[in-house]
Amino acid sequence: MAVSSVKLRTLYMMRILLEKTDENHPMSAADIGKALGEYGMSADRKTVYSDIETLIEFGMDILQAKGTNGGYYVGSREFELPELKLLVDAVQASKFISRKKSGELIKKLESLASEYDAKQLQRNVFIYNRPKTGNETIYYNVDQIHAAILENRQIQYKYAEWTVEKRLKPKKNGAFYTVSPWALTWDDANYYLIAYDEGADCIKHFRVDKMQQTSVTGRGRIGKERFENFDIGEFAKKTFSMYGGFDEEVTLTCENDIVGVILDRFGQEVTIVPADEGHFRVRVLAAVSPQFFGWVTGIGDKMRIAAPEHVREAYREYLLRIIAGYDR
Repeated sequence: MAVSSVKLRTLYMMRILLEKTDENHPMSAADIGKALGEYGMSADRKTVYSDIETLIEFGMDILQAKGTNGGYYVGSREFELPELKLLVDAVQASKFISRKKSGELIKKLESLASEYDAKQLQRNVFIYNRPKTGNETIYYNVDQIHAAILENRQIQYKYAEWTVEKRLKPKKNGAFYTVSPWALTWDDANYYLIAYDEGADCIKHFRVDKMQQTSVTGRGRIGKERFENFDIGEFAKKTFSMYGGFDEEVTLTCENDIVGVILDRFGQEVTIVPADEGHFRVRVLAAVSPQFFGWVTGIGDKMRIAAPEHVREAYREYLLRIIAGYDR
């Protein structure tokens, strides 16, 4: 057999073992030889054993199951089945990934498992309030942003907002935004660009799926000093639904049974101080905004803003404006 045919046979054997074997589905040397025949390759038992040794030497974890129904199978893979399930669930739950792209990504993830385990990845993950986007420009945008960060360049794009006709309409009459991109983050199932805006001299964030006509410019990035001590985890903790606001140390008085809500939102590093038998106080850094007030309101009477007074007053005004909208 020609050298090229020998190499092809070994590669086909690798494919067969990866696709058709796992711990519960080993293949005998005869089964492997038969499967190779479907690719137009011939191999006797001795050849199969020799190629398996070559693949093991290459680094594949090929194990042998003894017994009547024994045979060879791939022991460990780049991704284990539980890891692939987590990735599939994340793809399914991400509303910025379209249904079409979700299907394509999951199909690719299935190829990393045996055909038997791949069936377990064909699962329905029910996530409430997670409508899938139909906008596939997000993949192009992400690619452009990563390229700009790698090349240390600024980007420009038009930024859109939804209209009542359910169309994305560019803001600022279609004018281009120019910013220095420094990071991408995923928050509340949306993808966001974190960038420095030179005109406003501040860090801003933008929904990637609302960016249009994105391109890398020839200008170098600026604002590096703003990101030297930037902690994206802390940024996400204090920012509610990625809406801006003024940063403020806020003291909250809460009933003991919502301590989990506080820890989930602000992390376990916050200091919990008992206030009385049924309440505790916690001081957190929050971006004070209508979204922060909405979060507080959603928790109801189990939480109060205790300080500072100007935030308490702003919250009272927020509630009064809402109530005024319901006055007859």
